[in-house]
Amino acid sequence: MSKQTVFRGAATALVTPLTPAGVDYDALGKLIDWQIGQGIDALVIAGTTGEGSTLTYDEHQEVIRYSVERAAGRVPIIAGSGSNDTNRAITLSRFSCDAGADALLVVTPYYNKATQNGLIAMYTAIADAVDRPIILYNVPSRTGVNIEPATYAALADHPNIVGIKEANGNISKIVETARLVGDKLAIYSGNDDQVVPILSMGGSGVISVLSNVMPAQTAGMCRKYFEGDVAGAAKLQMDYLPLINALFSEVNPIPVKAAMAAMGWCENYLRLPLTPMEDAHWQKLKAIMEGHGLI
Repeated sequence: MSKQTVFRGAATALVTPLTPAGVDYDALGKLIDWQIGQGIDALVIAGTTGEGSTLTYDEHQEVIRYSVERAAGRVPIIAGSGSNDTNRAITLSRFSCDAGADALLVVTPYYNKATQNGLIAMYTAIADAVDRPIILYNVPSRTGVNIEPATYAALADHPNIVGIKEANGNISKIVETARLVGDKLAIYSGNDDQVVPILSMGGSGVISVLSNVMPAQTAGMCRKYFEGDVAGAAKLQMDYLPLINALFSEVNPIPVKAAMAAMGWCENYLRLPLTPMEDAHWQKLKAIMEGHGLI
């Protein structure tokens, strides 16, 4: 990489333990310690899986501040600081930098969306306003806007823009992006079912939902690939596929919050409009988790 890579391997897009009274910081702290002890390479805080969209602004800030303090430099902390309001994204990004976050994960704008020119202007404004590396987060199934390969190429020369969490699901587009950006941007899979394919295109790892429940195994899949055991990494990718599919049988993070609750890490509590997992889907997820010895 021509720029410093935030992490190489697997980062957990961490759930935020919630109760009706608010954020359960005791549970969050234990979860951070367990993830690090299991060998995870980085943690993403208050992103999609962390229900950042329904945290209050004060909660969002405090979850980031607390996580940085609890991690205490053991792994990089990547703060989810995106918004469809660019000024809010800048304010939260600056706070995250001041709180000691190692990097920022900035999602594309949602609902109001943007043109490709708008994406370039937004990301440039945020990157100009901070002193930490930014990972661009592309998830068009949720936001309704897609970052095109040429747009990545236009942003790749900014010194603070260092990576991509790519969850567009389109391998052909990802290959085109890799061709255009070269070593200027680290590419991380944003889909757990595409980790090894993206690694094969020179990807740097995954920002994972699966690793909430299987941190050592998810990090191990990347490690196998980097050590040259491509067949071993591919086998794990296929072995974990039924669990990955079950974790996305309803809108993320509904299934993974149910899974983490069953493992004893937090309450199965989400904020509206998210609701607990439907029983038919849960029974399938539960059976697969039992098969892996997770519960």
